[in-house]
Amino acid sequence: MKKVRVIYLALFVLFGMTASAQEKPPLKLLVTTPLPGFSGDFDHFGIDLKGKRLFLTAEDHKTVEVFDLMTGERLKSITGFGSPHAILFLPETNNFIVTDGDDDFGAVELMSGKDYSIINKIKLPPGVDGAVFNPVDKNYYVEGGGENPKGDTHLIHIIDTKNFKLVGDITLPGNHSEAMAITRDGKKLYANLSGPKEVGVVDLSTRKLTASWPIPDAEVPNSMVLDEPNHRLFIATRKPAKFFVFNTDTGKVVTTLPCAQMNDDMSFDLPRKRIYVTGTDMATVFVQRDADHYEHLADVPTGYRAKTSLLVPSLNRLYVAVSGKGKDDAKLAMQIYEIQP
Repeated sequence: MKKVRVIYLALFVLFGMTASAQEKPPLKLLVTTPLPGFSGDFDHFGIDLKGKRLFLTAEDHKTVEVFDLMTGERLKSITGFGSPHAILFLPETNNFIVTDGDDDFGAVELMSGKDYSIINKIKLPPGVDGAVFNPVDKNYYVEGGGENPKGDTHLIHIIDTKNFKLVGDITLPGNHSEAMAITRDGKKLYANLSGPKEVGVVDLSTRKLTASWPIPDAEVPNSMVLDEPNHRLFIATRKPAKFFVFNTDTGKVVTTLPCAQMNDDMSFDLPRKRIYVTGTDMATVFVQRDADHYEHLADVPTGYRAKTSLLVPSLNRLYVAVSGKGKDDAKLAMQIYEIQP
C-alpha cells in the first residue's frame, strides 16, 4: 500500500505541474484591435519607440497602418503605395523608409514621420521586398528581384540612409532572398536564399557571397534570427514547417524542431532564452537550454495567417498581425501580447 501511495502522490504532483504549466502560457493577450475591411496579407512591422508608434504594412491593401504602440489604437492609414513590405524608422530625422514593390515595379520611399507624405523615392527593379538595417554603416539592405525575372540570380539593393541614395547592389544566387541578418560588427550578412534552398553568407566589405549552407529536406526558408554570442543562426521553413539551428562556425545544422505552419516572422527573447515563431493559427515558442539544445515550450493560439510579428523587448511585448487571407470568416486584427515569466 505504501508503494501505491507513493505512485499516486507522484502522479498527483506530475498532473499538478502540467496543469500549472497549462495555466501560464508564455504569451498573454492584452489588446485586440479589429481591422475590418482589409483583404490580403500584412507583411512587416516597424517601430517608433520615442513617438510610441507602431507601423504595419498591408501589402495587398496597399497601405501602411499606424497604431499607438501602447494602447493598440489605430491612428492613421497611409495610402499611395503599390505593395508596401518593410519599414525602417529613422529617429534622428523623424522619417521612415518603406520598401514598395511587386513583380512589375520596385521602389524605396522616404516618408515624413510628421505628416506621412513622400519626401523622396528611389526607383528599383521589380521584386522589392524585405530589408535589414546595418547600424554600423547606416545602410539599408533591401531584397529585390533580378535584372532578368526568370534568371538564376537576384539583387540586394544597398540604400545609404544618411543621404537616401542607392550606393550599390549585391548579386546572390536564386530568384529571391526572404530574410536577412547582420552581425553586430556590421561586416557579415546572412540571407535565406529561396531558389537554391540555402543560407548565404555575404562579406559586406567585398559584397560577395563567401559561403552557402544547404537547408536539408526543406523548402521556402522564411524568417531568420542571429544568436551571435552562441554562434548560432535560427531560420524557419514552410515546407515542411520546421525550425532550424545552424552553427555559424561550421555551417552545419545543430537541430530541428516542428513549428507553426505558414510562418513568416521570428524573434529571439534573449533574457528568457525563448524563440517565438509566428504562423497561421499560432505562435510556436521554443526555449534555448544551451547552444545545442532547444525545447518546444508552447503553441499559443493567435489567428488565421497571423504570421507577421515584432518583439519589443523594452516593453515586454509581442505584436502580431492577423490577416485572415483566404478565410471568409477570419477576424482580422492587430494583437498585443505580454511576455510572461
